[in-house]
Amino acid sequence: MLVIEERTADDGELATLLDAAFAELVARYGPDGRSQVKEGARYLVASVAGQAVACGAVQPVDAVTGELKRMYVVPGHRGRGIATSLLSALEDLARELGYRRLRLATGVRQPEAIALYERCAYTLTEPYGKYVDAPLTRCYQKALARA
Repeated sequence: MLVIEERTADDGELATLLDAAFAELVARYGPDGRSQVKEGARYLVASVAGQAVACGAVQPVDAVTGELKRMYVVPGHRGRGIATSLLSALEDLARELGYRRLRLATGVRQPEAIALYERCAYTLTEPYGKYVDAPLTRCYQKALARA
C-alpha cells in the first residue's frame, strides 16, 4: 500500500532520496550543481511497505505561486503510478497553502518527467530565474482549481 506523508527537511529517509535524486541528475547533466530549495519548502515522502521510495516538495514563490522541487522516484519503483499519486498529493498541499498555480523546471534528458507533467496537465511556459539561459531545461506550470 502506498502511503504519502509530510516529512521535515532533516528526515533521514528524505535525505537519502534527495541524495539519490541529485546523483541521477549529475549522471544525466554533469556536476552543474544542485538548485536550492527555499526555506519554507514542504516535503512529501511516498512509502511502499514501510520503505521510502519517492519524494517531492512545494516551495513558495509568491502569495499565489508555488514551485515543485525534488520530484524523485527510486528506479525500482518507477512505472507503478507512484509519481502520479505523489504529484497529486503535492498539488493538494499547494492548494492547502493557498497557491493558485504551480511551476516547475525539468530537463530534456528526463523524458519520463516531461511525460508525467504533460499527462497531468502542466503546460510549457517561459523559462524563469536561473533557467532563462539553460537550453536543457523545460519549464512548466499548471493552474490549480480550488478544491
